[in-house]
Amino acid sequence: MTTTPGSTYRVQMRAGFTFDDLSVVADYLAALGVSAVYTSPLLQAAPGSTHGYDVVDPGRASDELGGEEGRQRLVRRLRELGLGLVVDIVPNHLDVSDPVANRWWWDVLEHGRASEFAHFFDIDWDAGPLLLPMLPDEGDPLTELKIDEDELLWRDLRFPTADGTLGGSPNDVHARQHYRLVSWRLASYSLTYRRFFDVSNLAGVRVEDPEVFDATHAEVLRWVRAGEVDGLRVDHVDGLTDPGGYLRRLRVAAPDVWLVVEKILAAGESLPPSWPVHGTTGYEAIREIGGVFLDPAGELGLTALATELCGEQDVTDLERWCRRLVAATSLRSEANRIARVLTEARLDIDEEPAVAAVTELLASFPVYRSYLPDGRWALHRALATARGARPELAEALDAIGAAMAADPECELADRVQQTSGMVMAKGVEDTACYRYPRLVALNEVGGDLHRFGLSVAEFHAAALAREAGWPATMTTLSTHDTKRCEDIRARLAVLAELPGEFAELVHALHARHPLPEPTIELLGWQTLVGAWPIGVDRLTEYLLKAAREAKLRTSWTEQDLEFENILGAWCGGVLDDPDSAGPLAAFVGRIRAAGRSNSLGQKLVQLVGPGVPDVYQGSELWSDSLVDPDNRRPVDYAVRRELLDRLNGGWLPPVDESGAVKLLVVHRALTLRRDRPELFDGYLPLHAEGPAAEHVLAFARGDRRGTGGHVVAVATRLPIGLARADGWRDTVLPLPDGSLRGAGWTDVLTGARHDGRHVELAKALARYPVALLVEDGE
Repeated sequence: MTTTPGSTYRVQMRAGFTFDDLSVVADYLAALGVSAVYTSPLLQAAPGSTHGYDVVDPGRASDELGGEEGRQRLVRRLRELGLGLVVDIVPNHLDVSDPVANRWWWDVLEHGRASEFAHFFDIDWDAGPLLLPMLPDEGDPLTELKIDEDELLWRDLRFPTADGTLGGSPNDVHARQHYRLVSWRLASYSLTYRRFFDVSNLAGVRVEDPEVFDATHAEVLRWVRAGEVDGLRVDHVDGLTDPGGYLRRLRVAAPDVWLVVEKILAAGESLPPSWPVHGTTGYEAIREIGGVFLDPAGELGLTALATELCGEQDVTDLERWCRRLVAATSLRSEANRIARVLTEARLDIDEEPAVAAVTELLASFPVYRSYLPDGRWALHRALATARGARPELAEALDAIGAAMAADPECELADRVQQTSGMVMAKGVEDTACYRYPRLVALNEVGGDLHRFGLSVAEFHAAALAREAGWPATMTTLSTHDTKRCEDIRARLAVLAELPGEFAELVHALHARHPLPEPTIELLGWQTLVGAWPIGVDRLTEYLLKAAREAKLRTSWTEQDLEFENILGAWCGGVLDDPDSAGPLAAFVGRIRAAGRSNSLGQKLVQLVGPGVPDVYQGSELWSDSLVDPDNRRPVDYAVRRELLDRLNGGWLPPVDESGAVKLLVVHRALTLRRDRPELFDGYLPLHAEGPAAEHVLAFARGDRRGTGGHVVAVATRLPIGLARADGWRDTVLPLPDGSLRGAGWTDVLTGARHDGRHVELAKALARYPVALLVEDGE
């Protein structure tokens, strides 16, 4: 029987944070109130990996993390503390950057199609020889290493041997290491094997083959059968050939684990009901929870500012243009492969229109992936959109649609579905989100650039749907993939309440420090406001990555060093100039309290609301992390232990820079979920009454049997507007009918008591902008 955790705490494992390091801080996590520790992948990854998703050997625990003995010590420690363990797994790909470490891949390199592991990898053998990068002589163009079906041809070999001469053989360890160094640097080089997006060193694995599934999952499933793993998080499920089939096979092999998938859902989209999973990893919660703390009145002003600086942008056109760009460039090999399947089936369609039709279709999907046959609507809409944009391609598009409709499991259908998610992710998440800087708090994984937040009514509807349909799904506010952490987004949300003041600041700063790419400049000003104070190095590294992702003036594959140098100088110039740094600091001082109010509100809502809330490592205090690798920086657990000890001693902290107040909210909410799970059932929207009613978001949860009481979450929204309106005044919040005799209400954050059928918000939110009320009785 599956035991759903009450909450999870995500940790990023790496050489600097091993199994033993996690064992040391596990008692702190238990004291925090966590139900289960949720780790990044634990299998053997590429040497020097900082994240674990580049697995090279799925048959053993990572040596860098402490190996099998270290893993067992961790499991014993977690069990001693009553903590569960949820593990991230990566079924889609293996790292091939080190042929010494990945023996399956090297065997394929040596024996080609005759390798016993040739069917492990998704290689298009019919497209010609397997192309791999070579290390050239200094000044020489890149040459190629070609692997035919049955033999290995080392042509124009340039691998240095140990003594420094050229001409290393496939058995020379030194030559293999040079292969590793070169291959991982050359993204998008091959046309002959499926990759993880456009990352050439991550080769697609055919887990739809039962033998491959067994070989790649044996070790993790051994941990599951031994009772050492309570939950699995499946990475990049859309990259698989048959996600539903894979998940059903995994469920048979691990019938009792809590199972969630990394899946981006569009607004209104749900998981296929046939999937035997508990839900997603919660990106949709970021959109919903963050959106309800946003003032819709700020949309016009912030849109006007972005239009003035960057030109008018139609979001629909922008997203489709970006998707088309990646389908035609970094993911061109995948589009070509689909086109070959089409032309082999329809000899009357030429290669050029086939490639163009596939590219247009991949750019036209309204969601990441259509799961045929259930997802026919998404395919039909994509086909209609593509035909409308390119009517001359109607014949080829009709042929694709007919083939996929006739056999939803044919290779063409599999390839189109498998690739559409990659195009959506690279085109929208990693391109359009960096090109549309209206309000970057909305430009997040799982976000929707078309929508400027959610109304309270829309939020309640989404929460009710989650409770009714997916009550055990994960919810989150920050992950290792988010582009900026929850507290930065919370502060940036305040800009929607002050669009005019922010525009004035930007105009003044722009006059002193214009950047020749206005889109990146506006992104830069928001980054400075959201992450302030920030050093030159972190700002430069982030904006450089953002500029390359945007692909406007520079990119990962075609770097404009002149612009990148200008960008670096701009970061230093802004921060070293007191006439720009001063106004920035003053503006942040103006909005800091409101940003903290938003942070506490969205955290309380996530922790108390439906689903299984995850806390990303370190985010129980204020966080200023940006996109990876910035968000994988070490966490100071000693500081957190000390603050938690003070909280448990009765200290009620101020809302200050220490972040202890956020730790208080996290600790009390998680502890309540763990110790009184009967309170976290059902969902009842609550509506305030009075002049400031729009400034509160509240809901109740409780025992549906009516015997266990209720818990009520109360959060302030739009705090700038609340202050302008002279505060709460006589606004009240009616509470649910008490289910306990003689019931009153206690705020577990402050200990304050409230009696009666309603609470005065001026009193309930006098100390903190949030309250967590628990019904009590005689």
